[in-house]
Amino acid sequence: MPADFEQRAPAYPPPAAAPTPSFRPFDRRFSSRIASSPSAAHSPGRPSSPAFLSGHSRNASLSSNLHLDGPDTETTTPPWEVVRWTRLQKLNGQAFSESARRTFGSPTCLAVAATIVLGTSKGIILVFDYSQNLKLIIGPGTKAVESGPVTAIAVSADHTTIAGGHANGNIFTWDTSRPSRPFLSIPHLEDSDAQHRTSDGHVANVSVIHLGFLGTRHTALVSADDRGMAFSHLATRGTGALGRTVKTTRILGRYPDAPKPVGKPVKPSTVLAFASLPLGNVECATDIMGLTAMLTPYLLVIVSTTPVAQTQHKSARPKDVPAHSTMTGCLAWFPAVKLKTPDLASGSDMSKVKLAYCWSNVLTILDVTEVPSEDESQPPTLRFKARSRWKCEEAIVAVQWLSRSVITVLTVSQRLIVLEDRTMRMTEAFDLMQRYMYHKDVFSKQLHNLVERLDEEDPSMHGVVADAFYMSFKAYKGRIFILGFNEVSLGALSNWADRLIAMMEHGDYVGAIQLATSYYTGDADKLTVGLPEDQTQRHSMVKDKVLEIISASLKYAFTQRQKDKNVADDAHLKQLAETCFVACLNISNVDFLFDDMFEWYEEADASGIFLEVLEPYILDRSIVFIPPVVVKDMVSYYVVQGWESRLEEMLCHVETATLDLDQVTLLCKQHSLYDALTYVWNQAIHDYITPMIELLGLLVPIMANGNFDGDAVGEDYYSINAVKIFPYLSYTLTSRVYPNGEPMDEDTATQAKAEIYWFFFSGQTVTWPKGSGKAFLTRLGEDYEPSFPYLRLILHYDAPSFLSALNEAFEDPFLNDTPDKKTKGASPVDMPEEQIFGQTINRQYILSILLDVMNPDDFAATDTIYLDMFIARNLPKFPQYLLFSGSTLSNVLEGLCNYPGQDLAEDAQLSAEYLLSVYHPTDMTALLPQFKKAGFYRILKRIFKVDKQYGTLIRTYFEDPDDQDQVFECLADCLRPSQKLGFQQRNDIHEAILDHARDLLELSPEKSAVVLAGESTETQKQILDSASDSPDLQFAYLKTLLDSERETLPEEQAPDRHLIEQYVRLMCTFEPSHVSDYVNLVQAGDLRLDEVLPTMEESGVVDAAVTILTRDGLVEKAMQRLIAHFGTLESALQGVLAGAADWHDDPVDLQASIEELLQGLQKYIYVGIWLCQGHQKPAKRATQVQKKSKGAKAALTTDESLWLQLIEAAVKLTKQISPDIQNAVAIAHLDGERLLTLLRSLVQHTFTALLASTSGQSPGQSASKLIAAGGTNHSFLRILRAFLANAAASSPNLADLRGVLASIFSAYAYEESILRLSNRLLERNLFVNVSQSVELRQRGWRPRGSTCEHCGRRVWGPGVAGGAVFEAWEAKQAIEEAHRLEKKSLVGGDPTMEADGKGKGKSLDMRPASVLLEEQQIKDQAADASVSGAAATKDPPLGPLVVLACRHIYHQSCLDAVQDKQENGTGPARDRDYRCPIDG
Repeated sequence: MPADFEQRAPAYPPPAAAPTPSFRPFDRRFSSRIASSPSAAHSPGRPSSPAFLSGHSRNASLSSNLHLDGPDTETTTPPWEVVRWTRLQKLNGQAFSESARRTFGSPTCLAVAATIVLGTSKGIILVFDYSQNLKLIIGPGTKAVESGPVTAIAVSADHTTIAGGHANGNIFTWDTSRPSRPFLSIPHLEDSDAQHRTSDGHVANVSVIHLGFLGTRHTALVSADDRGMAFSHLATRGTGALGRTVKTTRILGRYPDAPKPVGKPVKPSTVLAFASLPLGNVECATDIMGLTAMLTPYLLVIVSTTPVAQTQHKSARPKDVPAHSTMTGCLAWFPAVKLKTPDLASGSDMSKVKLAYCWSNVLTILDVTEVPSEDESQPPTLRFKARSRWKCEEAIVAVQWLSRSVITVLTVSQRLIVLEDRTMRMTEAFDLMQRYMYHKDVFSKQLHNLVERLDEEDPSMHGVVADAFYMSFKAYKGRIFILGFNEVSLGALSNWADRLIAMMEHGDYVGAIQLATSYYTGDADKLTVGLPEDQTQRHSMVKDKVLEIISASLKYAFTQRQKDKNVADDAHLKQLAETCFVACLNISNVDFLFDDMFEWYEEADASGIFLEVLEPYILDRSIVFIPPVVVKDMVSYYVVQGWESRLEEMLCHVETATLDLDQVTLLCKQHSLYDALTYVWNQAIHDYITPMIELLGLLVPIMANGNFDGDAVGEDYYSINAVKIFPYLSYTLTSRVYPNGEPMDEDTATQAKAEIYWFFFSGQTVTWPKGSGKAFLTRLGEDYEPSFPYLRLILHYDAPSFLSALNEAFEDPFLNDTPDKKTKGASPVDMPEEQIFGQTINRQYILSILLDVMNPDDFAATDTIYLDMFIARNLPKFPQYLLFSGSTLSNVLEGLCNYPGQDLAEDAQLSAEYLLSVYHPTDMTALLPQFKKAGFYRILKRIFKVDKQYGTLIRTYFEDPDDQDQVFECLADCLRPSQKLGFQQRNDIHEAILDHARDLLELSPEKSAVVLAGESTETQKQILDSASDSPDLQFAYLKTLLDSERETLPEEQAPDRHLIEQYVRLMCTFEPSHVSDYVNLVQAGDLRLDEVLPTMEESGVVDAAVTILTRDGLVEKAMQRLIAHFGTLESALQGVLAGAADWHDDPVDLQASIEELLQGLQKYIYVGIWLCQGHQKPAKRATQVQKKSKGAKAALTTDESLWLQLIEAAVKLTKQISPDIQNAVAIAHLDGERLLTLLRSLVQHTFTALLASTSGQSPGQSASKLIAAGGTNHSFLRILRAFLANAAASSPNLADLRGVLASIFSAYAYEESILRLSNRLLERNLFVNVSQSVELRQRGWRPRGSTCEHCGRRVWGPGVAGGAVFEAWEAKQAIEEAHRLEKKSLVGGDPTMEADGKGKGKSLDMRPASVLLEEQQIKDQAADASVSGAAATKDPPLGPLVVLACRHIYHQSCLDAVQDKQENGTGPARDRDYRCPIDG
């Protein structure tokens, strides 16, 4: 069985097994197994509460997929019908039968109010009641049947008047009580009135596609047609149709023959959607304003038609509408209505007017708010605000309000989607394709040009215009009406009760309970299913239904289990139980679980399932009151299952008021459930002593004479349970309930603490329960009990754990010796003994008792050390409450120094530090040896630092094996100038440094150098000498000291020459590549040649040796040393090449080795070039020397001799190694071209540098130019002559000399060819780019059309009138050719031009560009005039053309004429700025 408490320190065995337990008893906090695992309810092997899961939704339980279908999804159908469809068979038989179609025509539009109204293709209107009886046939024998199909229907607010719009533009209204003749006739305009129009109206043969009544009036209508025009119609009062006159006012659009506005293109338009605001059940100012909403492809317009037409709101199409999508538009009003309960968002009892409108796939909800006017006679101002927006996956073709909070939309693929208004959450979605909805292409003809002229750069364009569905999709009082090609259907969304019943009938009672619970909590789509938003109303409606479904489900499930256990198995019952628990907790009816539901499970012998489901709710304290009968079954079931620990955890989380205490305590003792037993005693009886007696009673058998006996029988069993007393003490003494950790109330905590302190520290044997006469004895079979028997017992068993618990208790204010401890009005005489003791207990008393009990005679040092640590740690925390004598504290300090085991060293030192922070011994010097023996180096360092014994302090750091790295920080602090050290202190530090110099270097030579940089040269030498056998440490030290970017110390001296020379010598070994760079940085006098040169030569650091020799003026010697090194490298390379056959299997490594040697040669060639260039005399002096020796054989100067030696060495290397490379390539198949190129580069770089130096030219010049420059320089010629002379003398024949010369100049031919090729590529790229730029510049603007926008005559392209265009072009070409010949003759024959041009090509015209441009324009105009004159004999001249930025094209004469008319003829045409008359 695992330990029943956890600690923050590592686990430890019993004290007898480890005399020096390695843990920190005062750095930990006890915690019980139960309180330390708040997530135990979620641990593996334990059932999780369904309450931890996310709220159940109907979609999850039924796998009902309300999203649009995807290629990888399978849509399952819920057991209920989302919409219950009703086919109106009787109506359909009368309207869609063959005879009906022959008589009335096919239905074309639908309107729904108190009746169902159909318009037909023969101009007849059919009116049905809801019993599907045909009540009226309107139109036969009237002009209506002559006006074409009915294309729009409207019903008045009182349902007594019906209006119909027809295909030819006529509108008729009909009184349903007298349907034989029209109530009003609103004819279209006649064609003869088009020119002299005196009134407004629809144009003849243009369909009226939208119609609506205004307010409550029968004589006020609004209408719109498919050409984008809308009108309001107001009839005067009168008797009969002839006595009334109708005034029609245009509110949108323009007539087809209206003049087009200047400067603006006229886009095709139509009215995609149109609706007048219906009446609500509450009076509003908007009722009398006649609000009408109209949706065009570009704008939403809302106008008020009463008393006069006035625009109230405009908004453009949202930018969210995707470009080139399907063009659709629809809208629907919802009027203001009186609310049964105030709106949750606004608090108003009246809803706002709302408008839902859609463009393509974007749905927007617009709120209309009335702002009262200050003048009561004036109507209120309307404020429009777009509140919500929702994007569908496809275009929306119709929208309707099912209720105030539910919207239904129809998509272009005939999919019906139901949305909640506020959240814009999609709650339902299903397909209506099988309904064959009636739809018609109404708008594509009018919008043909807008769609066909598709411009990919214009985001306002659409790809296609969808058919119209608005006339066949209507909603009325929560019902959906659909007009199909063959029938009319009525649909209603199923409500919440219907859905629950359907699920129960389907057999999914678990899903029904979950769905009912979600309805109760409001997680489901409550608005769609007819549930109110108000929580109180919703709870009252659903609560009884939840209990009813749970009861029915339990009855059904257990009845099925009696018939066949496999039908309702354990897993199914568990799922049912989990669901019922969640439901009952949500409706706050836990009693049902234990009164009714538990009986079902108990009778079916399945109570274990119920109890396992109950467990997580007990642990998270969702359910805390458990009836005794359930507790009894729970204990029995969990014990049988072997889950005692889980049972114990549950018992510690329930309220004890409902427990049978005798039964529970008996069971807990029987099964060793001591945590639960303690919890019951504490919470139910408020007894805090009995648990300690029970737990300590377990120790008595295993404690021989008060001492722990590790060999006692049953020791493991007793110890495992007895150890629970420590977390119990920790929790109770810090006011926490054991074992769940909840806080105690103040009175209970005071009682508990007083009883515990009395039990341990009263010093007497306790008789408990009081009056029982039964004393609790700790030493069985003996005649006496020691003082403080229980304290001695627990200290002998586990002193560190007890003191650790007491350490937590010391932080509690209960032990403060203050007047805060009150008796709460009770007299001390009436208080029990333990409570009186609790009033007097304090920290000083406790520690005094502990010091007396834990004396060295009765307790071993392994126990008393913990008391010493306890005192040392608490004295600094509570100095006002604790007072000890100096001898006591001295004994404590001595005990800490004599800790019994190394694993307690750190704890002991930390405790000693705590103690010394408040206690200052008088004989501190005498304690130093004890501190050193104990290894308390932190204390020693603190003492030495305070006493400024810096030398001893530094030595102490080296004695401390755990903290030596900090010595550098200590040294830096000691050597800081601000310390103002005395002579003796500085001397002590100096001696300490020298004594531990090797230790410092081994710790970190870099840090040592940084800290000791300010020491004298002699000290630095001694430090280095300490590591004479470790040159790597010396090098790292000197590198940081001399060659690093560290901060310079104020007292630091200039580096000594001996240190620099030693660093260079070490660098030749450890970092040879850096020697040359460092030597160049060092002053000339800091390096002696004889000290460093031998080491450099031994190490092969030739470049640094050359640098030093050169700096000392030994240039010739430096060159000789360099040439000698060439020989060494040459020998190495020849050796590798000679052994090429041995590398036959690995040519890659051979290639790399050869390249590495060649690159080494190249590097040292550069060193030679630097040597020659750095010591070359000016060219002028060399020339003077030559003049003095004129006529004799010229002697080379020193610098020329250097160049000659370098060139001869390079040529020699090339000549001797080339054959070896060729042989190796033939043997080992190497990349010979690359190797030879590297070899030839030696000569190339040498000669290039020589030419650049002697000619004074920049290195970037081509080889040919360098050679040409070198030909004019005498120094170069002398060097070359001397080289050729030496080469001729050493070459036996002319062929060898030619080979030498070829090796010199072969590389230059390659370089020059590369430069020429690069130049050609660059020129070609430049030509291509310039050519493209010219071509793009000459493209110009492309005209939008091929005709003049003013006169309409074709100006270019196929079909242009006459042949004058080609003749004019020929004439213009002839004139341009004459201009070119004239320019050529002027350039070739003018002698002044030739003189100015110096006879080298053509001279440029240097006149300003503006003059040349104006002259060219004059010539071009003259050419245009001549061309026009040439063509005048055959066709009228076209004249020049003008193309504007808007891509409109005009004849220039036409454009001049238009602008003359606009400007009243002011200004000549040539000087004016042209502007497009259309676009401005």
